[in-house]
Amino acid sequence: VQLQASGGGLVQAGGSLRLSCAASGFTFDEHDMGWFRQAPGKEREFVAAISKSAYSRYYATSVENRFTISRDNAKNTVYLQMNSLKPEDTAVYYCAAGDVPDSKRPDDYNYWGEGTQVTVSS
Repeated sequence: VQLQASGGGLVQAGGSLRLSCAASGFTFDEHDMGWFRQAPGKEREFVAAISKSAYSRYYATSVENRFTISRDNAKNTVYLQMNSLKPEDTAVYYCAAGDVPDSKRPDDYNYWGEGTQVTVSS
């Protein structure tokens, strides 16, 4: 099982980034997908989740209306479009696969990627 996140980088406040997470080694369209983030000295926190067929999406309040989660089951890839970025969005972003729709609990996710760094300068 592999979840390879990419697309992170350094961006100025107000800018945008698009994260991708390519999955392999499991049946992608049978898993709900989520994005989490962890800032230095803080616990990992939920960002967004999308159900198997993309029927439902769920966001943390802090990113709602700025971030959009999507998936392409034909490409085994989940995306996170991040707009209007703020310095407080700086963190390592992780994608994860699980079997509980719309879950914000890390324990509900079985597979995790290694993360990609997002840094937002003020």
